[in-house]
Amino acid sequence: MTEAPTTKTPDPCSFIIFGVTGDLAHRLVLPALYNLAVSNLLPEKFCVVGVARKSMPSDELREDMLKGLKKFANRPVDDEIARGLLSCLTSIAADPEDPSSFDRMREELDKLEQRRETTGNRLFYLATPPNAFAPIANELSRTGMLEENGAWRRLVVEKPFGTDLESAKQLNKQLLDLVEERQIYRIDHYLGKETVQNILVLRFANGMFEPIWNRNHIDHVQITVDEKLGVGHRGSFYDATGALRDMVPNHLFQLLSLVAMEPPVKFDAHSVRSEKADVLGAIQIQSEAEALNNSVRGQYTGGTIGDTEIEDYLTSKDVKSDSTTETYAAMKLTIDNWRWAGVPFYLRTGKALGTKRTEVAIKFKQAPFAMFRGTSVDELVQNYLVISIEPTEGIALHFNTKIPGPSIRIDGVEMTFRYKDYFKATPATGYETLIYDCMIGDNILFQRADGVEAGWRAVQPFLDAWQKAGADGLRPYTAGSEGPEEADELMTREGRSWRKLC
Repeated sequence: MTEAPTTKTPDPCSFIIFGVTGDLAHRLVLPALYNLAVSNLLPEKFCVVGVARKSMPSDELREDMLKGLKKFANRPVDDEIARGLLSCLTSIAADPEDPSSFDRMREELDKLEQRRETTGNRLFYLATPPNAFAPIANELSRTGMLEENGAWRRLVVEKPFGTDLESAKQLNKQLLDLVEERQIYRIDHYLGKETVQNILVLRFANGMFEPIWNRNHIDHVQITVDEKLGVGHRGSFYDATGALRDMVPNHLFQLLSLVAMEPPVKFDAHSVRSEKADVLGAIQIQSEAEALNNSVRGQYTGGTIGDTEIEDYLTSKDVKSDSTTETYAAMKLTIDNWRWAGVPFYLRTGKALGTKRTEVAIKFKQAPFAMFRGTSVDELVQNYLVISIEPTEGIALHFNTKIPGPSIRIDGVEMTFRYKDYFKATPATGYETLIYDCMIGDNILFQRADGVEAGWRAVQPFLDAWQKAGADGLRPYTAGSEGPEEADELMTREGRSWRKLC
C-alpha cells in the first residue's frame, strides 16, 4: 500500500452556515461535520455559527441540530462527540433585506472569534437557495467580512450555479467582483465520493489504462445517473428546473470531465481544473436542430417502484397541471479534440426509474473474431470498464474467457472491486472531504468559473430547443421503468445499446 502524506490539520476557523435551519444543513452539512469530528479532522480552535433570517436562541438551535443529526447521520451518534461539536454552535440572525443585521453580525462574529481564538479565519457556507448567493455575498463584502487581512476568508456556494449560460456568467461576475477566484468554492457533493475521485487515480496511476484511453480503443462512453425517487416535496423547485438543469451541467459533466480530461502537468488545483475546463470547452456546440436529434426528454406517469406507489408527475404537489418540464433526459455529445474524435458520449439521468444507479461505463472496441470460427459476435460479451458510484462504490471489468473443456467455448466474466470489501471504509455523506478541503484551502475538487460556463455553453442548445418545442417531443414513461423507449433508439440507430442496469 502506498502511504499518503500525513493528514494536514486545518487552521483554526469559524464555520459559518447561512440557511442553518434548512434541509441541506440538517441532512448533509452537520452530519459531515460530525464525521470529521469523529475522525479528529476539525481544528482544535473551532466554532460553528448558524445564520438564519430570524433570531433564534443558541440553545434552541443546538437542540434542533442534535435532533437532526440523530435523524440523518449515517452512523451511530456518540452523544459526547455530538454535544462537544454543538457546544461551539452559536446562532446569529442576518437577512440581506436588512443590511444593518450584517453590521450586527460582524460585531458578534468578532467577539465570538476572540473568545474561541479562531484567529479570524472564516468559511462562509451558503446553504441557501441560489438567488440568495449574490445578496449575501454583497453584504459580507460591504461589511468587510470577506476581506483577508492576515486571515483567510472563503465562500462556499452550492449548485446550481446559474440556470443557463447567461445567468451563470452573471453569477460568476457578481461573486468575482467581490472576492478572488481562489476564495470561491463551488461545491458539488458528487466530487466528494471516493469512486469519483478514484477516476483520476485509475487513469493516471495505472500504466495499463492510460495508453488505451482514447479513440483508438474506446468505442463510446455511457454516463448514467438514475434515481428511484419522484419529485416528492420538491415540486416547486423541480418544475422550474427539470432534469437537464438539475443534473447535467454539474453532476454528469463533472464525471465526464474526469473521464475525458488530458493528464494534468501536476496534481494541483490549477492544473487539474484547467484540464477539466478545457475538455468541457471542447464539447461540440450543437445547433438546436442537432440538439433535438441527439436528445430525448421524458416525463414520468404514475407507477410502482418496489412497494411504493408513485403518482403521475403532473399531479404532484406544486407541479403545474400542463407542465412540460422533463424528469428524464438523455443526450449524445461529442468532444472535438485529438483524443476523443469520433467517440460519442451518451448521458442519461432521470427520476422515478426502476433502479437507483450512478455509473460511468467505458465501452471498448470489439476484438477481431475471425480466429474464433463458429463463434457468433453476439455470443461474445462486450468489453466494459464500469466505474460504479451509487449505490455501491467500485470498479468492474467485463471481458471474455474460455469455458473449461476440450472445445473452444467463450463466455463473459466480470472482475469486480468494491470499496467496502477491500478498505472497510466508514460511512460518509460525500461532503466530508469537500468541507475538509475548504478548511485547508485545497480547491482541486471544486469547479472554477470557466468550467461552469463551459458546461452551460454545451447544454444551452438543448435548453433552447426544448423550450421552443414545448410539449412536442416530450415522451411519457411509467414510473418504475427504465425511461422512455426513445432513449434506446438514440443508441440503437448507431448500432449501440445502453448497458443493462441492475
